[in-house]
Amino acid sequence: MFSETYSPALLVLADGSTFRGWSFGASGTVMGEVVFNTGMTGYQEVLTDPSYCGQIVTFTYPELGNTGVNPEDEESARPHVRGAIARNICEIPSNWRSVQSLPDYLKQHHIPGIFGIDTRALTRILRSTGVMNGAISTEVLDDSELLRQLQAAPSMAGLNLVNEVTTAQPYEWAEPTATLWECFPEEDTVAPTLTVVAIDFGIKRNILRRLTRYGCRVIVVPADTPPETILSYEPDGIFLSNGPGDPAAVTEAPKTVQALLDKQLPTFGICMGHQILGLSLGGETFKLKFGHRGLNHPCGLSQQVEITSQNHGFAIAADSIADADIEISHLNLNDRTVAGLRHKTLPLFSVQYHPEASPGPHDADYLFRDFVALMRQNAAAKA
Repeated sequence: MFSETYSPALLVLADGSTFRGWSFGASGTVMGEVVFNTGMTGYQEVLTDPSYCGQIVTFTYPELGNTGVNPEDEESARPHVRGAIARNICEIPSNWRSVQSLPDYLKQHHIPGIFGIDTRALTRILRSTGVMNGAISTEVLDDSELLRQLQAAPSMAGLNLVNEVTTAQPYEWAEPTATLWECFPEEDTVAPTLTVVAIDFGIKRNILRRLTRYGCRVIVVPADTPPETILSYEPDGIFLSNGPGDPAAVTEAPKTVQALLDKQLPTFGICMGHQILGLSLGGETFKLKFGHRGLNHPCGLSQQVEITSQNHGFAIAADSIADADIEISHLNLNDRTVAGLRHKTLPLFSVQYHPEASPGPHDADYLFRDFVALMRQNAAAKA
């Protein structure tokens, strides 16, 4: 049946592992770091999350595309993954919000996908060996030739991908979380009384929506914006966004954050923003074996646990945090890696996970309230 309907596709990993399946989405050849996401929902948010730039995502949930795609669930203007891997796909979605099927959506954005392979076996390889480069092709169906081409692809370690996803020009965001999809229906949007400058390393839209919902006027600036320009907006707080690639390769960002910390402005970092903040405080980062990508990662400390949404392949080395004024506020309870930092005397904190979810649980949404409270306290102290 598949041979009559779908074109063949080939997936080759850098260790020589080969998977033959069928093409969905665009035709062509793509290369990137093959990772896996264990979430049972939210494939459109994953595809459009800029943090996945440079990666080919394996979805461990066995059926992809059942609910189609729609504009409201996009986390950026377009998908950023290099490719998608699925066990099964649905070409006829069933959801009243759907405006397009997943295969058509990927084809529109020139992103190849492969399905019909054993994603459990693939995930076991990535867990035991570690994530690695891979290639999907509908053009090169010879294992050896595709592997030869793949060997020229750069490793994610040392790769700066922020320039591929950051905004080219500053802009102001004014859209709160849509009332129809609001997870906390008792909330009303607070009128903007605080100005936040968000440094865009690859920011998700739901982060901007949550900040706006809590009463922030959000100005998004490119990742290479100098401190002087950031301060010219007279911000009440600084937000450091998520983003793709190796944080240690974004060499100018920690210097910018260091200069901003001297102003003692409330600062909040998420994911790469957390890593950049850690680097600016003298810490170091390292690459995880297979990363954390899913919707049910437990994080906490002192007998308190949050179930969190995560998407990262690097982490802050706990033993590199030497400043006694910096405390680890959260640990990933699966592997005890650093999941949160907080300064004891300065108004700054960060987390490795995604409190804005989209997709995922909202256990950690209070962190946006904490950030707003810090800004209000700081403004009151200056008054």
